[in-house]
Amino acid sequence: MVLSSLGATLTADGCDFAIWSHRASRIELCLFDAEGKQETSRYRLVRGRDDIHRVSVRGVMEGQRYGYRAWGAYDPDKGSWFDPSKLLVDPYAREIDRPFRHDAKLSLFGVDTADLVPKAVVTRNPLAKIGKPLLPPGGFIYEISVKAFTILHPEIPEASRGTVAALAHPSIISHLKTLGVDAVELMPITAWIDERHLPRLGLSNAWGYNPIAFMALDPRLCPGGMKELRETVSALHQAGIGVILDLVFNHTGESDRHGATLSMRGLDNLAYYRHVPGEPGHLVNDTGTGNTVACDHPHVRRLIIDTLRHFVLHAGVDGFRFDLAPVIGRTANGFVPDGETMKAMISDEALKDRVLIAEPWDIGPGGYQLGNFPEPFLEWNDRARDDIRRFWRGDRWTTGALATRLAGSSDIFARHGRHSTRTVNFLAAHDGFTLMDLVSHENKHNEANGEENRDGHNDNFSWNNGVEGETDDPVILEKRRSDVSALLSTLFVSRGFVMLTVGDEAGRSQRGNNNAYCQDNAITWFDWSRIDGRLVEHTAALATLRKRFAIFSETGFLNGNGDVQWLSVEGRPMEVGDWDAPDNSMLGMVLTTHDRQAGRPTRLAVLFNRGPEPATFALPGWNWRQFPSRELWNQMLPARSVRFCIEE
Repeated sequence: MVLSSLGATLTADGCDFAIWSHRASRIELCLFDAEGKQETSRYRLVRGRDDIHRVSVRGVMEGQRYGYRAWGAYDPDKGSWFDPSKLLVDPYAREIDRPFRHDAKLSLFGVDTADLVPKAVVTRNPLAKIGKPLLPPGGFIYEISVKAFTILHPEIPEASRGTVAALAHPSIISHLKTLGVDAVELMPITAWIDERHLPRLGLSNAWGYNPIAFMALDPRLCPGGMKELRETVSALHQAGIGVILDLVFNHTGESDRHGATLSMRGLDNLAYYRHVPGEPGHLVNDTGTGNTVACDHPHVRRLIIDTLRHFVLHAGVDGFRFDLAPVIGRTANGFVPDGETMKAMISDEALKDRVLIAEPWDIGPGGYQLGNFPEPFLEWNDRARDDIRRFWRGDRWTTGALATRLAGSSDIFARHGRHSTRTVNFLAAHDGFTLMDLVSHENKHNEANGEENRDGHNDNFSWNNGVEGETDDPVILEKRRSDVSALLSTLFVSRGFVMLTVGDEAGRSQRGNNNAYCQDNAITWFDWSRIDGRLVEHTAALATLRKRFAIFSETGFLNGNGDVQWLSVEGRPMEVGDWDAPDNSMLGMVLTTHDRQAGRPTRLAVLFNRGPEPATFALPGWNWRQFPSRELWNQMLPARSVRFCIEE
């Protein structure tokens, strides 16, 4: 199984270079010295009938730096951005020699940018060992910003901190194993550029959701290239932990009309990006970032599939999460769930068994598509996020919504006759409050982002336990820890896959910043010296519980036919009036399941009390013991808590 012949392909006596453009009148290959500073030679490519421009150069070896220049019309009002003064990065670049850096010259016609633009590097990538994806049904996914997670870890050698290699360090693997993580989901590690407004604010992109080259790893995060990623994936696999890459195919850092010309814009802007029908100079902005990749274009589809194959075949990753995924299914007529690009992902020989996760919304027309992606796509479930938050905040009429989310969100995922859930339930992700900030801030505090607190979500369904932000009050701090514990317990007993983001198991705060994409500093960095050990222990216990009881590894919707009983505080089955009670603050969920540790069937009761006072909660049956302490259930359910009981 081989990748596409596009890009740079080493041969017995040199290298074949191939790049696609329908509208370029001429493309030239520029070779550079070992430092990527001086151009050493230039070759004109020959266009084929397939619009692939090719040239073979003898003597080229691994490590050669290169870029392209393209000729054609320069008429932005008609969507044509050809400018041979702009050095262009190969969309199929497997490696670049330096990070991208924003400069106003990148947007100016006629200004040469060879000294600013990273050079692609000719590489020879060996195949990785590929096994069955390491994410079981109902698995626990841990979302990681690589730099933020590792930059302050005291046991990691300084030279490795903040890099992909740091994830293979024994101390990191030990933490992941302690938590019971099944797979890590790495926020973007491919090459990106800062948004153009950030440098003047003294800020930089901390998340990486502004890509230029889809295949090339960013040298800041992965200086060892694919070898570093491949070895890290292997180390995590040996520990039983899968690796999912978060990839961005919905837009690029070339941005809007005023953005940079770095790669696809200069090669064939009208083909690579979506434009308003009848207005070729007007870029569609379904992403909120200035441009939208035309994922339904045959060549763009090929680039996307080849990128996924590249990371599977050469790094051995287990799957992918897709940012603003409806863009991948968009055509001129809107989102199409059975579109050609998603069908290609599902059917490709190298991809068909990989984990595929959609962020099922963008900001374009019809952009909210939760529940509408084709199987086997999993989907981030913001309805579960919001309904769980609203329940614990104390919103009225939310008990029924909570039960629906705990049961697998059949109202969303049972469409089209489906019988199992594809939900990824989460309480917080990189975009939004951390879990501790959720219970510490009623309002966002994004002033450090330089936009006068206008950016970021306003509807967070958050609360502050009586004091906004940081406090030394031990009573308030304990209330916050209790609320986080209850939220974590609720997440881990929900049907489907579950996800935490870095540090939510340890009380990490971003000082109330709910849009910290531009805070590559202590605001987002995980401070390992301030870990809340009690929360870490609680999270680990929840993951253990989830693995012990078989019901959490099943994906069929809970329907009440022998699998679950919903109980009122009196221990009787919930009735219509109970669900409709506006201020109902308690709920019992009794699950019939198999206890893998004991090797027998049993019942597990999960009891929720969001109220400010303890309450008596009766359970039907006999010999209910608290879990995991095994003390007899005394029927006292503490305030703001979740308790577990097992029938023996």
